[in-house]
Amino acid sequence: MTRLLASLTRSSFLAETADDFRGLSLDRLRIELLAGLTVALALVPEAVAFAFVAGVHPLVGLYAAFIVGLVTALIGGRPGMISGATGALAVVMVSLVAQHGVEYLFAAVVLMGILQVIAGVMRWGKFIRLVPHPVMLGFVNGLAIVIFLAQLTQFQVPGTAEISDHGMSGGEWLSGIPLYLMLGLVALTMGIIWVMPRLTNVIPAPLAGIGIVAAIVIGFGLDVPRVGDMASIEGGLPLFHIPMVPMTLETLWIILPYSVILAAIGLIESLLTLNLVGDITGKRGGASQECVAQGTANVITGFFGGMGGCAMIGQSMINVKSGARTRIAGIAAALFLLLFILVAAPLIEQIPLAALVGVMFMVVIGTFAWNSLRILARVPRMDAFVIILVTVVTVLEDLAVAVVVGVIVSALGYAWNAAKRIQARSHETDEGARVYEVEGPLFFGSSDGFVEIFDFDHDPEDVVIDFARSRVVDQSALQAIEAVASKYLARGKHVQLRHLSRDCHQLLTRAGHLVVEDDDDPDYGVAVNYSVKTGILGGH
Repeated sequence: MTRLLASLTRSSFLAETADDFRGLSLDRLRIELLAGLTVALALVPEAVAFAFVAGVHPLVGLYAAFIVGLVTALIGGRPGMISGATGALAVVMVSLVAQHGVEYLFAAVVLMGILQVIAGVMRWGKFIRLVPHPVMLGFVNGLAIVIFLAQLTQFQVPGTAEISDHGMSGGEWLSGIPLYLMLGLVALTMGIIWVMPRLTNVIPAPLAGIGIVAAIVIGFGLDVPRVGDMASIEGGLPLFHIPMVPMTLETLWIILPYSVILAAIGLIESLLTLNLVGDITGKRGGASQECVAQGTANVITGFFGGMGGCAMIGQSMINVKSGARTRIAGIAAALFLLLFILVAAPLIEQIPLAALVGVMFMVVIGTFAWNSLRILARVPRMDAFVIILVTVVTVLEDLAVAVVVGVIVSALGYAWNAAKRIQARSHETDEGARVYEVEGPLFFGSSDGFVEIFDFDHDPEDVVIDFARSRVVDQSALQAIEAVASKYLARGKHVQLRHLSRDCHQLLTRAGHLVVEDDDDPDYGVAVNYSVKTGILGGH
C-alpha cells in the first residue's frame, strides 16, 4: 500500500514540479505569484463564511484553507486547482458540531481523509469518467448559481445574519445609499476585470479590480462592509492537536456517517473540478492522485485544527483564468493566506467585500455553461432533462446528491434506449428452418422484448437464433434465452444458438445453463450451436 501511495504521487508530482521550476522565467513566476495572491484574497471571506456555516471559529476555516490548499497544491492531480474550506462540506458539518462539539468534527475530518486516501489507493477516482456530459453541464450551472447565491449574504448588514443548517440567512438587508454604494463598487470591480485584459496583462484582472476598488474605498473613507466586519482573521500558526474525543466504538459510529458523506462530497466536487480545470489547461489524468492528495490534506488539517475541505471551483477558475498553469500559484495562495493570518490581518480586513463579490460574480459568469441554454432544444430530451435536473438538485440539495441523481437518471435513460433497440430479422432456409438474426444488446431491459420477438406456435420444427449482431450481457439475458428455449421445447421444436462470442460462452457456462463441449475458435466463437434437445453447446 505504501509503495502504491508513493507511485501515485512521486512520478507525477516530482516530474511536474521539476518542470515547473526548470523552465521558470521571471515573467512566469510573476504570473503565478500574482494569481496566487488574487486567490488568497478571494479565499479569506469564503473561509470565514463557511466557518460560520459550520458553527466553528473563523480561524478553523482559515487553517483548513491554508493546509488543504498547500498540500493539494504540492501533490494534487492537477496543477492550477485550488482547494480549501467549502460550503458543500460546511452544511454537513454543522449538525455534527451542534450535537457533539468541534472536537468530533476534527476526528470526522481525519477519518474523512483516511477514506479518501483509500479511494485513491484503490484507484476509484477513475469512475468519475462515468459521469455523463449532461451531468457535468448541470453541475457547473448549479454550482455557478450556488456561488451567486452565496454572495448575496454580503449585501446584508454585517452581524445580522443568522446561522442555519443551510448556511447564513435571516440577516437585515442593506438599503438606501449603502446598498447603492455596494452595488456601484461591485459593478466597478466587474468592469475593471472585463476591461483590464484589453489594456494590459501585467497583473491579473481580478487582482487589479480588488486593488483599485480597495484603494478607492480606503482613500475616500467610504462606509461599506469590509472583510473585518465579518470577523477578525488575525491568529497564529496552526498547532498540532489530537482530537479530544473518546477512542471508542461509540465515537466511531458517531463520526463514521459524517465522514463517509464528507469524503464522498469532497471527492465528487474535487474530481469534477479536476475535469473542468483539465479542459482549460489541456491536461488529463490524475484522478486517483487527487483522491490521495485530498485525503492526505484532510488527515493533516484534522490534526491541526482545521475543518477540512476539497477543491473550490470558483477559486480554481480565478486561478487558471489569471494565467496560472503550475503548482506554484496554489502554493503561493496558501502561503499568502498564512501571511494574512500572521501579520497582514489589519490590512486585509480593510478590503471592501464589494470588490470580492465583484470577482466572484465574474467567476459565476465565466463558470455558467451558457451554451447549454442554446442546445437544450437540440439535444435529446433525456439529456436536456438531466441538465436541468442536476442544476436544480445542486441548488436545492447538494452537489453529491445532484451528481448521483444525474448519473442514475442518465443510466436509466440509456438502458431504456438500449432496450428499445432489441429486434430481429427472420427468414427461412432452403431446409425449412426459421432463422432469427437478433440485433441489439440482450440485457435486463431488453429481455422481455427479446421473448416477444419469436412466433412459438407458427415457427417450423427447426429454429436458429443468430447472435452475430447481439450481445448477451447479464443473468436476465440468460433467463430470457432459457425462456425462449423452454417454450420451443414444450412445443417439440429444436433450437440452435449461433455466433455467441467467447465471453458469452463463459457467461452461459458459469451460470450452469449450458455445457461447452468443445471450442475450436477461442478468439471469436464463430457459428456456435446450442441444441435444446441435448443441452449441449458445441463449436462447428
